[in-house]
Amino acid sequence: MSPEMEHFQQTLRNHAEQKANALALWDDHRKLDYATLYAEVIFRQQRLRDEEVRVLALALDNGIEALLWDLAALFEGLTCVALPPFFSPAQRQHCLEQSQAEHVIAEPSLQEELQAAGYQKGGEFWHRTFSGPNRMPEGTAKLTFTSGTTGTPKGVCLSADSILRVARELDLASEPTDPQHHLALLPLAILLENIGCYAALYAGATLSLPSQKTLGIAGASGVEVPKLLGCLASRSPQSLVLVPQLLLMLVGAAEQKAFDPQHLRFAAVGGARVSEDLLHRAERVRIPVYEGYGLSECASVVCLNRPQARRPGSVGRPLPHVEIRLADDGEVLIKGSTLLGYLGEALHTDQWWPSGDLGEFDAEGFLYLKGRKKHQFVTSFGRNVNPEWVEAELTQRGPIAQAFVYGEAMPHNHALLWPHRPDCTDDQLAAAVSQANEALPEYAQVRHWSRLDQPFTATNGLLTANGRPRRDAIIERYRTQLTESAFSEESAP
Repeated sequence: MSPEMEHFQQTLRNHAEQKANALALWDDHRKLDYATLYAEVIFRQQRLRDEEVRVLALALDNGIEALLWDLAALFEGLTCVALPPFFSPAQRQHCLEQSQAEHVIAEPSLQEELQAAGYQKGGEFWHRTFSGPNRMPEGTAKLTFTSGTTGTPKGVCLSADSILRVARELDLASEPTDPQHHLALLPLAILLENIGCYAALYAGATLSLPSQKTLGIAGASGVEVPKLLGCLASRSPQSLVLVPQLLLMLVGAAEQKAFDPQHLRFAAVGGARVSEDLLHRAERVRIPVYEGYGLSECASVVCLNRPQARRPGSVGRPLPHVEIRLADDGEVLIKGSTLLGYLGEALHTDQWWPSGDLGEFDAEGFLYLKGRKKHQFVTSFGRNVNPEWVEAELTQRGPIAQAFVYGEAMPHNHALLWPHRPDCTDDQLAAAVSQANEALPEYAQVRHWSRLDQPFTATNGLLTANGRPRRDAIIERYRTQLTESAFSEESAP
């Protein structure tokens, strides 16, 4: 057993002995104390041994069962394949085929899908036999699929040591605020939330695992705000892991006195760029938000703002187990807790991982991200612009739900906009653009914009399954709108 695994298992054993009756897990239907949690994990480890499981795929909504099977697979030294609920049936089948997962535990709603994929039900497991060589690096504890910018998910193979080291560092980072109740808002199949849950267990805290349905969250981006706020009000969690859009919802609700953040002690936000304006708004309504940065290939979090070390607009300093340096072109290179390799590809042997993100450090070692290297465009004035930066300013302050910014070889940038509400007027959109421009340097500002006739979705091929824009597809579809302003400027006298 690896040192990190031994430490985590011993920590849970200590909790089971020393705080046996303390509430550990709480989902829609039941509660478990730490003594019962530990016993239930051991029972499931034996079930996995009896079934001779090597790779276990979990397609479960958040809840106690999902976490218990996840922990059992981890402690048994097996590979756990996490399938996000927002993946399409074709993507789930791809993940199962590529990972050769012969055992699946899934929601009842996936019965027909699994039968069509050749699985048969026996007890709590769905079974199927695969032939052919194992495509996974030895020591893979967690196989997490990232949809990236294409429809075919890519498998990232991570060791238990890498994952648990990050979880332990997250626990230590939040320790000064002593959060004793963590609520999982994101699906457990999201590595960031999965590791956040481990961190809560390290701390011996209560871990709330309401289903996504109870939270009012559907797919990659659908949220019933009243339902979400009701759940938070009834459970009063002290820590959360957020993506920027969820933070925006909570800040807006707090400003309208519809959400009281008084119990919150530590809210980590990551997954995409956060505008500095949104961070300041969060501070004004007393949401204790700490922006971080990470990627699946480095077992999630690599940088984080902390209670005694915060710089709004930065993603914090590197965690102690990580080294970061910048390449000559500004690309962020990371050493520490890197992946074993991609599923079906050669092992990753280089110590440094090229993140694809551009960044810079300040004098005190705080990292500031400048966008994706491959998304950067160059205006006709020779200025480099990272569109995610501008898009974050547009979408995290007012009526704009979706924004896409383009300016390659153009004198001024053009944005495609979709509002939160259908009754939003063009004047309101124009005011939001003007407000965002105030926070941007002249070369990054949006001079022209078009109102979309439909939102970007996975269904129309303009978003990935987990909500990221398919930039090439959007440019191809809206090239005329994006470039007509440049042509009109060129032809102007």
